[in-house]
Amino acid sequence: MADKKKWRDLDTRQRRAIIVGGTVQAALALAAWYDLSHRSSDQVNGPKPLWAFIIAINFIGPLAYFRFGRARRRS
Repeated sequence: MADKKKWRDLDTRQRRAIIVGGTVQAALALAAWYDLSHRSSDQVNGPKPLWAFIIAINFIGPLAYFRFGRARRRS
């Protein structure tokens, strides 16, 4: 098994990629949690506590919530 790199062993580009990726992930999760908290239960597909948990899953959770968790508006 390869030795794990420490932060100080990473070059500037790798550090920047980690910071950008983490920022995007955090922003997606915060936006999804905000949206979930401001919707009524009838505007969410499934139980809100379950979606709150799913949103915590890296990238996939918030994207899944925005795609499948919000009930579509009926015209």
